[in-house]
Amino acid sequence: MRHQLVVGPGALVAVLLLTTVLGTTFPVGARARAGRALERAPMAAPMTAAEAPAPDLPAAEVAAPPTTAAPATTTTVPQPRFTMEPYRGLGAWFDVYDWTTSFARYRPALEVDAIDHLAAQGVQTLFIQASKWDSTEHIVDEARFLAFVDRAHQHGISVVAWYLPTLVDPGRDVRRLLAIAKSPVDGLAVDIEARNVADVAERNLRLTQVSRAVRAALPGSVIGAIPLEPVLIEDVNPSYWPGFPWAELASSYDVWLPMGYWTNRRSDSPWRNAFLYTAENIDRIRARIGQPDAPVHALGGIGDATTQSDLQGFYAAALDRGALGGSIYDFRTTTGSLWPKLVPFRDLRS
Repeated sequence: MRHQLVVGPGALVAVLLLTTVLGTTFPVGARARAGRALERAPMAAPMTAAEAPAPDLPAAEVAAPPTTAAPATTTTVPQPRFTMEPYRGLGAWFDVYDWTTSFARYRPALEVDAIDHLAAQGVQTLFIQASKWDSTEHIVDEARFLAFVDRAHQHGISVVAWYLPTLVDPGRDVRRLLAIAKSPVDGLAVDIEARNVADVAERNLRLTQVSRAVRAALPGSVIGAIPLEPVLIEDVNPSYWPGFPWAELASSYDVWLPMGYWTNRRSDSPWRNAFLYTAENIDRIRARIGQPDAPVHALGGIGDATTQSDLQGFYAAALDRGALGGSIYDFRTTTGSLWPKLVPFRDLRS
């Protein structure tokens, strides 16, 4: 099996990669988001490779002179403990702008009783953003975060924590992801969309590096990837992330949650069709990573721009393509009238 540790050159590279990444330090960049603007032009003024020098990598990974790395650190994470189960059935999403006191955009921030509402709607998994690149702590508002996790578990709701690495400081990205993995959550997922490192080759290298380091630190545990959807970066706006390293990431992740936001497509675009957009993105991910039956949790449109008709097509596509479960983004924007159309996703867990 691909997550077993094998004594040999490959294992040595994985160990070297993990210890090197954990000791690297760089400036911190800003978060990138994929939205309607991506149909027109890529994000302005990202950090260049010259502004953020490449991390020190083993010679087996890149044929370039290494930079001086800080002393390596050792991080021990209980393993394996994350399974595929949290990605099955009906999910709901919180980001730091919803639930934290540090970053909440809406006042008041969600309180733990929001979890009671999730339970009433039949939600089986909470996907919660555990930190942000500019947080001073690995887990933002940690006591509050743990209260949300605990309330979810009281209701029998699984919790998958997610984080968006900027790749400006790969070592910090890895340390933060592993700190989140040590919290009492049921899964870890990596949000892959930031373009703070402008040079695409360098960005791809760092993304692969971070992914492999986390994989090496969590052997046997299921790790989720939340990538930009293939249709967006291949058809809608190819300049946003050309040459996305699907094949290089395939061995680092076990389940895929493509950001299939059909609601971000123009009304005159064929991609505004929820069935077509969901099905095509699932098909392309499986083709790009070379795994025809790769596990997928279907992530759909933005809640307040989604219709009941959209959800019918979304569910039909998820069912047709054998998705493990489904959800839309995010809890705060999902109106009460949409939940009955989301409930059928519960059946995908059985």
